[in-house]
Amino acid sequence: MEIDPRRLRFLLAVARSGGVLAAADDLRVTPSAVSQQLARLEAEVGRPLVRRTSTGTVLTDDGLALAEAAEDVEKVLTEARARLVDDEDEPGGTVRVGGFHSFLSQVLLPQIPAWRERHPRLHFEIVESAEEETLRKLRAGELDIVILEIDAEQTTRKLPARLTETPLLDEPWKLVVPAGTITTEDSIDLVRLGLPWLGVDPDGAGASALERVRRSTGSAIPTVHRYTETRSALALVAAGEGMALLPSLALEGIMQEGVETLDVPGLGQRRIVLRRHEGRGVAKVVDLAASLIRDAASAVSFGVD
Repeated sequence: MEIDPRRLRFLLAVARSGGVLAAADDLRVTPSAVSQQLARLEAEVGRPLVRRTSTGTVLTDDGLALAEAAEDVEKVLTEARARLVDDEDEPGGTVRVGGFHSFLSQVLLPQIPAWRERHPRLHFEIVESAEEETLRKLRAGELDIVILEIDAEQTTRKLPARLTETPLLDEPWKLVVPAGTITTEDSIDLVRLGLPWLGVDPDGAGASALERVRRSTGSAIPTVHRYTETRSALALVAAGEGMALLPSLALEGIMQEGVETLDVPGLGQRRIVLRRHEGRGVAKVVDLAASLIRDAASAVSFGVD
C-alpha cells in the first residue's frame, strides 16, 4: 500500500471542517478537487474513508484512523519546520486566547513557563469568559484562538466561512451523586436513584448533554437549582440536593467530601475544540500557538475511578 501524503491534508480538512464543501473553502480549492483527492486516497488504501449522509460527509472508522495519522504527520512537519528556522526567524508576537476555566487552568496555563522558555518571542494573552462573549470577541477580531466545549453527541455545526475548528480532547461525562447513594455494583438506573438533576447554564455543553441524558430516561427526572461553577455543583450534591453531570477535566484537582464520582454507560463525552480564523493577522505566530495548544491537549489523560 502506497499513500501519497499530499492527499492526507484533504482528508484532514474534511475531518476538521465536517464536510467536503467546508473543506474546499478552508483549502481554497473546488469541492470537486477535494472529492477527487479523497477518491484517489481511498483507491490507494483500498478502503472507504468517508461516507455521505443527508447532512454532510462523515469519516468511516478507517478514515478516522488515517486522519489521526495525518495529524501526527502534520505535527512532525510542524516541529521539523520549527527546528529548521533560525531563532530570529521564529514567529513572534502576542496571541490572544479565549476559553473556559477547566481547560485554561488544567491544560493551557501549566504549559506557559515551558512555552516561554522554548519560544521567547511568543506571548499569550488569556481571556476567560462565557462562550457567547468568547465567540463575540473572536468575530470582532479581539481574540485569535478560542477554546470551546460541545457535547460530543451533538450534530456537527456548520462554521462561518474562513473559520476552522480542530478537536482537541474528548473526555467522559461523569455522574456525581451524594456519598452512599450507590449501595450495589449492579447497573445504575438513574430514575430509581430518586435524585433530581442539578440544572446548569443553558448555553453550555453540559446543558446539551443533560438534556440528551434526560431524553434517554424519558425525562422522568426533574431538574432543580442552577449552577455555573463546578464547586457549586459539588457543594449542592454533597448537601443531598441532587446529582450532577460533570466533565472529567472540571473535576481534576477538586476535593469535595460527601460526593461520589461514577462512570455510567451512556453519558457520552464532552469534546473540547479549538476555533480560529484562517489567515487573519499574524498567521504564523497563531499557527505556532495553535500547534502548542494541540500538543498540550493530546498529552492529557484521565485515570480510572
